[in-house]
Amino acid sequence: MELADRIYELVRPTAESLGYALVRVQVSGRQRVRLQIMAERADDQPMMVDDCATLSRALSAVLDIDDPIGSAYTLEVSSPGIDRPLVRLADFDRFAGLEARIELARPVDGRRRFRGRLLGTRGQAVRLAVEGQEQEIEVPHADIQRAKLVLTDELLAMHARS
Repeated sequence: MELADRIYELVRPTAESLGYALVRVQVSGRQRVRLQIMAERADDQPMMVDDCATLSRALSAVLDIDDPIGSAYTLEVSSPGIDRPLVRLADFDRFAGLEARIELARPVDGRRRFRGRLLGTRGQAVRLAVEGQEQEIEVPHADIQRAKLVLTDELLAMHARS
C-alpha cells in the first residue's frame, strides 16, 4: 500500500467523524516532505478557513500517534477549490455536464490527455465527450493519473449558486 493510501485510511475516520469527506491525500518532496490533505464538508457547505484549521488540528493528533512518515513534514489541509481534482469514481458522476481535463497512465485511441464534457460513468469507466470527436470516449478509472475540472464560466456560475 502506498504511503498516501495508508495515510488516507488512517485519517479518514477522524475526518468523517468531524463531518468532512477526504478528497485527496498527496505526499510530495524528498528533503522537505509535504503532506497535502484535501477535504470538503460532508454537508456540501463551503469549506472555510476555520474548517481547515479544525481538521488540521484533529488530523495532526492522529498523525503524531501513528507517525506514518517517520521524518519531519509539513501538513497542509485545504479545500479542493473550484477547479477541483476529480479522484473518486463518484466525482465523475457528481460533476457530469462540466468540462474536465484527464491525463491517463496508458493511451486510449493513441492519446493520454483529453479535455471534454464529463458524461458520468459506466461501470469502472469514465465517459467523456471530447470536442472534435463524434463519439464519446470511455477511459478506465484505474488508468487516470490526474483529472480536474476546468475553470469555465459555467463552473463559476454553478459555484456562485451554491
